[in-house]
Amino acid sequence: MNQTKINIISLGCSKNLVDTELLMKQLDANQFQVSCDEEDSDARTIIINTCGFIGDAKEESIDMILQYADAKKAGDIDKLFVMGCLSERYRDDLVKEIPEVDHFFGKFEWPAIVKELNKDYKPDFKNFRMVTTPKHFAYLKISEGCNRSCSYCAIPIITGKHVSRPMEDILEEARGLVKGGVKELLVIAQDLSYYGYDLYQELKLAELVEKLSEIEGLVWIKLHYAYPTQFPYGILKVMRENPKVCRYLDIALQHSSDNILSLMRRGIDRHKTVELINRIREEVPGITLRTTMLVGHPGETEEDIEDLKAFVSEMKFERLGVFPYSNEEDTFAANNYEDNIPQEVKEDRKDAIMALQQEISRQVNEKKVGEELKVIIDRKDEDFYYGRTEFDSYEVDPEVLIPNNGTALKIGQFYQVKINDCEDYDLFAELI
Repeated sequence: MNQTKINIISLGCSKNLVDTELLMKQLDANQFQVSCDEEDSDARTIIINTCGFIGDAKEESIDMILQYADAKKAGDIDKLFVMGCLSERYRDDLVKEIPEVDHFFGKFEWPAIVKELNKDYKPDFKNFRMVTTPKHFAYLKISEGCNRSCSYCAIPIITGKHVSRPMEDILEEARGLVKGGVKELLVIAQDLSYYGYDLYQELKLAELVEKLSEIEGLVWIKLHYAYPTQFPYGILKVMRENPKVCRYLDIALQHSSDNILSLMRRGIDRHKTVELINRIREEVPGITLRTTMLVGHPGETEEDIEDLKAFVSEMKFERLGVFPYSNEEDTFAANNYEDNIPQEVKEDRKDAIMALQQEISRQVNEKKVGEELKVIIDRKDEDFYYGRTEFDSYEVDPEVLIPNNGTALKIGQFYQVKINDCEDYDLFAELI
């Protein structure tokens, strides 16, 4: 039993994890012993950082709250706090439904959480975190919120309008992370494309990434969640010419059909999407593009799905994920369209696109056999070391498997390997 120990349960996306890590630093600075997702913890205070993005995530968050509400009723913990997206959006309902929770906080109410624990929020630590990922990489969030009006998305409802972080704050945080051993920064935001416009009246992603690359000791920078409309083309020159900036871009396209792109309110059509992808590949030869598609949006026809299949087959994205539409209350789609596509149809459409992508992924991997690539080692087991190339991001992308045959490789170090075999997604390699 530990009265000064706090265990934070962090749910949802990497942006949520950054929030958890920022709060952890504040608690650590106030002399708490703080952990994240610790199993069998003896902490008497639990903080759950929730996700409220789509149905499955909301259900996971509620289940976790109920689990610890039962633990509190059983006397296993003393205090239960809930923060994050679900709490931000549904606080009044949650207060009524789960009275065992001592306090519900919004997504950005870290000072209030610290105050509730009878401590003082420390502004001097606002750009410092306790990293919970393997120490050689970290996520770096450069903005909050979103100004887009996509029909299906609840993010603007939860987090509000796009707010860029000042460049100096981001650079201070990044320097601290690298000083602590981070070699790879995964730059994240709901909308990377818009970074800087609200603060500086011009798109500043390229300038920010250039300044990040000047940090001594930082080896790789990867970019996640660009938006195709108002794309910041200046970043392409930086990717092409700066060796620290990986030839990797995560850009969510969601669909190809003009009908669905219009219903989704994406602000782009198929022709302009193809032009964008072709320009990115032309300006950054060898780039890996990761994207996501959304199927089952209200109004989606079989013709739209055939269009999407043709698009995926034509563009041959190196990385692609598919999600079925989730009807989220208060979004434009929920208020204006009928969610009349059965769930099983959504799942079938998802499976059909992923079957195409599986074959594309194998073709991409087969071209890498025989190549020599630089990898960073994330983990190991009895049989393999598991690494990633500059074309792979943590958890969401394939890995490079290197036999654990007695050669001692260090976690977090870079090595040159030769690719000698592949599966649909993963690569196999030998140390050079």
